[in-house]
Amino acid sequence: MGFFDSFTTDIGIDLGTCNTLIYVRGQGIVVDEPSVVAVEKGTGRVVAVGKEAKSMLWRTPGDIEAIRPLADGVISDSDSTEKMLKYFIRKVIPKHHLFKSIRMKIGIPSCITQVQQDAVMAAALKAGAKEVKLIEESLAAAIGAEIPIYEPAGHMVCDIGGGTTEVSVISLGGMVVTSSIRIGGNAFDESIIKYIRSEHNLVIGQQTAEKLKIEIGNAMAEKNVDGDKIRKVEIKGNDAITGLPRRLEVDSVEVREALKEPVNKIVDEIKRVFQVTPPELAADIIERGIVMAGGGSMLKGLKDLIKDKTGVPVLLVEKPLESVAKGAGEAFELFREMSSSRSVYENLND
Repeated sequence: MGFFDSFTTDIGIDLGTCNTLIYVRGQGIVVDEPSVVAVEKGTGRVVAVGKEAKSMLWRTPGDIEAIRPLADGVISDSDSTEKMLKYFIRKVIPKHHLFKSIRMKIGIPSCITQVQQDAVMAAALKAGAKEVKLIEESLAAAIGAEIPIYEPAGHMVCDIGGGTTEVSVISLGGMVVTSSIRIGGNAFDESIIKYIRSEHNLVIGQQTAEKLKIEIGNAMAEKNVDGDKIRKVEIKGNDAITGLPRRLEVDSVEVREALKEPVNKIVDEIKRVFQVTPPELAADIIERGIVMAGGGSMLKGLKDLIKDKTGVPVLLVEKPLESVAKGAGEAFELFREMSSSRSVYENLND
């Protein structure tokens, strides 16, 4: 670390549809909060951010609105995103340390447009960053998972976030093949909501669907000595016909059926990426396995289903939720080191 590095704070951000995570180099993950902002209607004045704001979702009085300022991995409300980022940054970097130059590297889906990229950079600069760089989420996840990305070998990363799933093949520090689809944890929740209404005439909210996903959600049957291990959870909602409150017991087999469509789309996307991957790199991936990251990768049985459908080993990173933010924060130093190691060849280009 050089002298001027002591006046610089490197921050990696996973600006997610559902959650925002911030990694500070030398400190680790310092923020892990919902990407939610509560504002006064009319004035736009912020009244809550993060966990406190999420608790207000769908429960606010008429003069307050709780919103998610990101949708499908991109900014849908730039003003709220800027205020949310500013709040999180001030939370982790005290005012008396703000003389330091803040460098941010933010993970983004590969599918977003240049205009959407510009919106992310503008929000970060207004929030207090002196320098902003963007990095593809799957590349950041690979760095965060300590995959040796600069090796001349193929690595496949599947990062399932709240709004998008990104599947990439990485070699020699770059993206050889990458693809992003707008399927993630939110799509899992929506599929559960639709299934419960269709099969049981019960209207449930996103938080109830998320509870089902976390507690009994699964992509593949859990086997024990007696066969399929079935788990059950009681939920509450409104009857779609009478409008009255009603209880319902839902089991893990039903939730698996509800999730079948979005899960199959993710599997199909992994297969499609394999089809356009150079044979030498595909051979490397067969040996090394597919690396799974992101909150959506924690769905029970998903890792085993992908292995079953592709015939390739699948590895879940140690901390799936943190890998993008950690990788983004570590990328500044990693890229600097690699640039320095390659400088020996510069005189050949004179």
